[in-house]
Amino acid sequence: MPRPPGARSALAGPAPAVPPPCAAPAVASSHRWAGKRGDGGIAAVFLAPVLIGFAVFYLYPAARGAWYSLTDWNLLSEPGFVGLDNYARLVRDPLFWNSLKVTGGYVLLNLGIQMIAGLGLAALLHRLTRSLLVRSLLVVPWLVPSVTTGLLWMWLLDANLGFVNHVLSGLGLAGQGFLTSPDLALTSVAVINSWSGTGYTALLLYAGMLLVPAQVYEAAALDGSGEIRTFFRITLPLMRPIIAFVLVVSLIGSFQLFDTVAVTTKGGPVNATRVVYYYIYEQAFTHFKMGYAAALALSLVLILGVLTFVQMRLLRASTSDLA
Repeated sequence: MPRPPGARSALAGPAPAVPPPCAAPAVASSHRWAGKRGDGGIAAVFLAPVLIGFAVFYLYPAARGAWYSLTDWNLLSEPGFVGLDNYARLVRDPLFWNSLKVTGGYVLLNLGIQMIAGLGLAALLHRLTRSLLVRSLLVVPWLVPSVTTGLLWMWLLDANLGFVNHVLSGLGLAGQGFLTSPDLALTSVAVINSWSGTGYTALLLYAGMLLVPAQVYEAAALDGSGEIRTFFRITLPLMRPIIAFVLVVSLIGSFQLFDTVAVTTKGGPVNATRVVYYYIYEQAFTHFKMGYAAALALSLVLILGVLTFVQMRLLRASTSDLA
């Protein structure tokens, strides 16, 4: 009589033991943990150069600067510990508060000009042309060194020989001391740097506009939304993370203004352009008060940290309506 499929003869001996079901997952788990340990070592090797560079060029100078801010170091003698005297002096220093006020005015002017002009250029690029040549030309002023830009505009805005004043004279208007008038100097410096950085800002905002799906614009057009309404009701809200990034980067860069002031106005006239970065430079390398300059620099770091945190919270930079 034939045996059913899968049956064993009595002479064949006992059936081999079947391994428990949990054996295979245990082996796979051990391999997975071994892989994780191996990946951690490889990651440490690749991250080591970056971490070493950060420690040498950022962490160590920051710690050393914090120490110098507690001393009276003047670059010529050994630093002596003075505690918080430099910070107490900072609070009572009217020139420091004036430099912060001047820097704040410059930041508002620079951010306002760059954001408005950058959004306009980005919208034109997005709607009219996506030419690579046009985008390349926009970024050319940003690639020019700040010192070269300052020297160029110092000649163009010169009160006697400048091209801009010659144009004004040809139009029957009075010439202006753009960089020598206390009322115009800061605005002129802001316009110079805005001319240099607006193209780069426009490219960042243009990249943000490209992230908005075309289907959103098609739906808005079907609903009868015009170009201006679509821009303010759809494009800008969906670009919030990009706008937050541009504002934070531009804010930090504006507070670091130095080259243009050093080349064109040197903090004048009458402290009208003495921004905080230039004031720190003067205290360190003109008056040889390195300890006080370090205290000013650390205070600026704290101010920028607070402003950045407030911007990120108000703009909700970590969330996007595209998600």
